[in-house]
Amino acid sequence: MNPLEDFVEQGISHENLRRTSCMSVVTLAYQSLGVVYGDLSTSPLYVYKTTFSGRLSLHENDEEIYGVLSFIFWTLTLVALFKYIFIVMSADDNGEGGTFALYSLLCRHARLSILPNQQTTDEKLSAYATDESRDTLQFSALKSFQKCPRFRKGLLIFVLLGTCMAISDGVLTPTISVLSAVSGVKLKFTELHENYVVIISCVIIVGLFSLQHHGTHRVAFVFAPIVAVWLLCISSIGIYNIFRWNPHIFHALSPVYMLKFLKSTGTEGWISLGGVVLSITGVETMFADLGHFSSISIKVAFTFLVYPCLILAYMGEAAFLSKHHEDIQRSFYKAIPEPVFWPVFIVATFAAVVGSQAVISATFSIISQCCALNCFPCVKIVHTSSKIYGQIYIPEVNWILMCLCVAVTIGLRDTNMMGHAYGLAVTTVMFVTTCLMALVMIIVWKQRIISVVAFLVFFGSIELLYISASVCKVHEGGWIPLVLSLVFMGIMYVWNYGTIKKHEFDLENKVSMNRIVSLGPGLGMVRVPGIGLVYSNLVTGVPAVFGHFVTNLPAFHQVLVFVCVKSVQVPHVREEERLLINRVGPKEYGMFRCIVRYGYKDLQQENYDFENRLVSGIIQFVESEGNYASELFSESSEELGKFKNQAFDAQEHTSTNSNHRKEMEESAYHILVGKAGMEHLGNSQLKDESLQVLKAKESGVAFILGHSYAKAKKSSSFLKKFAINVVFAFLSKNCREPDVLNVPHTSLLEVGMIYYV
Repeated sequence: MNPLEDFVEQGISHENLRRTSCMSVVTLAYQSLGVVYGDLSTSPLYVYKTTFSGRLSLHENDEEIYGVLSFIFWTLTLVALFKYIFIVMSADDNGEGGTFALYSLLCRHARLSILPNQQTTDEKLSAYATDESRDTLQFSALKSFQKCPRFRKGLLIFVLLGTCMAISDGVLTPTISVLSAVSGVKLKFTELHENYVVIISCVIIVGLFSLQHHGTHRVAFVFAPIVAVWLLCISSIGIYNIFRWNPHIFHALSPVYMLKFLKSTGTEGWISLGGVVLSITGVETMFADLGHFSSISIKVAFTFLVYPCLILAYMGEAAFLSKHHEDIQRSFYKAIPEPVFWPVFIVATFAAVVGSQAVISATFSIISQCCALNCFPCVKIVHTSSKIYGQIYIPEVNWILMCLCVAVTIGLRDTNMMGHAYGLAVTTVMFVTTCLMALVMIIVWKQRIISVVAFLVFFGSIELLYISASVCKVHEGGWIPLVLSLVFMGIMYVWNYGTIKKHEFDLENKVSMNRIVSLGPGLGMVRVPGIGLVYSNLVTGVPAVFGHFVTNLPAFHQVLVFVCVKSVQVPHVREEERLLINRVGPKEYGMFRCIVRYGYKDLQQENYDFENRLVSGIIQFVESEGNYASELFSESSEELGKFKNQAFDAQEHTSTNSNHRKEMEESAYHILVGKAGMEHLGNSQLKDESLQVLKAKESGVAFILGHSYAKAKKSSSFLKKFAINVVFAFLSKNCREPDVLNVPHTSLLEVGMIYYV
């Protein structure tokens, strides 16, 4: 039955249903204020101050103030409202947003992924949706680049550039937001030395990062009210200043004033645009946090509350400045009426903390995605909420960010220089998003080339204008995001390069199936009771670590399972699609393969009962083997949420005339293991092989994990030796080993190997 009809049948009218839907949207829109808009809403603290920090001077005719306000208004309208709200927000990846979401869409639709171990069976995932419509001419032209390794690497580097700039944003946002908010206290205590302002800011930053391990869910209920009160405060003060100081300030909304501004100020006016772009800091967060809220809720919150409040705040501050030129470097707090100064100051400080929290949480999410895509060393990821998915804490990254924030605060001491650095990071991320969106419009949406070119030229030219203005400020703080991005980018690329080289070594040195079969069912060694799980990076073949193990210890378990944990180019993999089971070699050899699939936003559960689920999956596979449409699992499929796809992946099971050849190859028959587990098997007669698996499970499960070290070949270039032998080796030694489904240490056996890549 249609869900709508179901509600009507229960007595819920169409009108009440629409009212309920509207209420849920409004509720989500309200909640999004604290998570999504904290950074964007605190921009008025420092925009005018940073814009007029150079040699740009104010004249009596107020053309400079009108011109800057015009730039702010049209930048917010064109970039934030039109580009992000109306266009970019529609390019979600199964509800997820951000740079990696766009990259994932491109990888799936154009096969541009450089992730190893990708299989055709991954395309049968429910989240792996691609458009099968006819290719356009421009998309067909792009297909020639799909097989070009340089294009794929170039695209990856471009994506990493945007990602690293976003991480730099996580360093700069807390520093500039907190320091700008705290600096307002100097208006009331003029004798207060700048050092004390810096110390207070550092204490707040350290306190903010020290509380991260508790998780945002413990204080999230106050985030939305703080930002809502803040927006209402600045908009009300803006309205007050407009009517008191300059009711004609709305004339500045005309784009004519932008041209007058550039004409009258020349080069200095162009360079000052690096401060104007700070008015849209946080728009990328709207897109990146799409997975936590619905698209419509974020659009409603921005269009009907955030956008008008910010416009009123900027107009009010410009109206105040038009009559108080001397207060340009402290205009925000000076424009606040005296009776409400301290309440607004307190709210501003809390809003700065909330804005910082949103960016810090986004940085944790970005790092976890990079780890999933083999672009960052493995780090400890802690779930801070048992109810809200995606709220995580990464200790190592948290303390590194804190040290960098404190260092920037103490080193620069000036929000103007921080603003120059901030502007370059923000504009670079936005430009990367624009370029990726152009590719998405061609490859995924299959738009006409003229529409794509218009989008790229229009928004790209705006962002390049701001990037060029920010680049001129490199020597005044703009070098900070460049250095941070280069460091993070170097780490990411070297780690990705080393991981791919190790995978290539595994592929080249895997044990031949002919050799395995020639050893007989006993594999030339003693088979002891129990189940042995060999972790490998391969989805096909027998890994070299297994051959290395049995060469030194010629005994192994009765049931042998090769386990591969891999990431796929979708944000989330449904639990019932997580495990993929197939047989390795002939049946009497007792060898299986289990592929554990995760999306780039999935996190391994700490209480994941992998052993029982694996045994359940093997028994399901054994019982259903040979029955492509077995009635045995029809009930199970219904329990799995009425799975749209078949529970069995039998399309690739091909029969041959030679039975011997069929046994020589890995069976291509797969089964997806669902949550139903073994419950449905209790009433049926189990096969002998299934009983042997259960008996082996009772004897115990051992985990064999390869502990490999990569070394560059002697014939390698100096650059490759430095990357592998120094950087990659240092990261491998000092970072965590990959978490392999919470393997108990008492059952773990590590096998050391050296990979010459």
